[in-house]
Amino acid sequence: MSDTPLGVLDLVPISSGSSAPDALRNSIDLARRTEAAGYARYWFAEHHLNPGVAGTSPAVLLALTAAATSTIRIGSGAVQLGHRTALSTVEEFGLIDALHPGRLDLGLGRSGGRPPADPAGPAPTATPVVDGRAPGGLLIPPRFSYAHLLDSPRVALHQRLVHLPGARAQDYTEQIDDILALLAGGYRSPEGIEAHAVPGEGADLQVWILGSSGGQSAETAGARGLRFAANYHVSPGTVLEAVDGYRAYFQPSDVLDKPYVSVSADVVVAEDDETARELAAGYGPWVRSIRTVEGAIEYPTPAEARALTWGEADRALVRDRVDTQFVGSPGRVADRLEQLQEATGADELLITTITHDHGDRVRSYELLAGEWARR
Repeated sequence: MSDTPLGVLDLVPISSGSSAPDALRNSIDLARRTEAAGYARYWFAEHHLNPGVAGTSPAVLLALTAAATSTIRIGSGAVQLGHRTALSTVEEFGLIDALHPGRLDLGLGRSGGRPPADPAGPAPTATPVVDGRAPGGLLIPPRFSYAHLLDSPRVALHQRLVHLPGARAQDYTEQIDDILALLAGGYRSPEGIEAHAVPGEGADLQVWILGSSGGQSAETAGARGLRFAANYHVSPGTVLEAVDGYRAYFQPSDVLDKPYVSVSADVVVAEDDETARELAAGYGPWVRSIRTVEGAIEYPTPAEARALTWGEADRALVRDRVDTQFVGSPGRVADRLEQLQEATGADELLITTITHDHGDRVRSYELLAGEWARR
């Protein structure tokens, strides 16, 4: 499978007992180390109001990482468009591209601080799922419901703090169209007035759309012939819906003549399965803190994770994520990634790994890269 590139998705996690500056230094170091290991891309996620995540501004992180690396593509996974404008997004990435041309991926997401509403019913998918398994054996768990979060006071607080007072978020597809027009130099207002983003116009960026379902994100990416990244690591129950929807909507463009998909996975690799399971012990409590809208906690040590109060309701809340985390020896994890690639038809795979110790995290990426290259 070495002809399927691997990329990195980094949330800039803060481990217990450390700090945001430590997390930032670790991420820049990880970018250098994964560049040396042969990873194709290094993307930063955008998250806010999380005590255990320092990745609040992809553009700032990318500027720092661009200066510390030389060949690996760097990008956002994703810029959240719900609380920013098309112009600010193009200008920010244009500034970075001006000094580091040809290396940037502009990954765009929809989030505006509110969890997605549950769909009316199960979404159709072209890929058969039998007893919770896709072809090749990939686990497809039941869709996770965010209904318990929609009226949370913390969600309302998040929305209030990330949005300007009285601001109205632009329709997502319209905003994507404005970004593409500003990048291409063809923007015209409804009144016919030209606008030119400098720097930004003519920037040599790859534009990606990130999505977790077969809804508006998949439709927008497909209809405009853009690259699409589906989030198995965030929403494993809907990954097939997302990639099948994107391909169904796809129309050839000046960018692509056929669909192009990246799929993400949560991964922890160690020399043996037992060690990897120990390193991954903090994952369940960390996901629980996100899904209770407490905000991602500082990533715990295995001992700290085991000391936390943990009941059946907690296990149910995170079961889909824990069951679909790929944990083990290099061979075991590479086998699981091959299942993911086979089931989704992914052109690339995006790896996100969090451990308490930075050295273990670096080693996980290096072990996986070595195993992947041998296949």
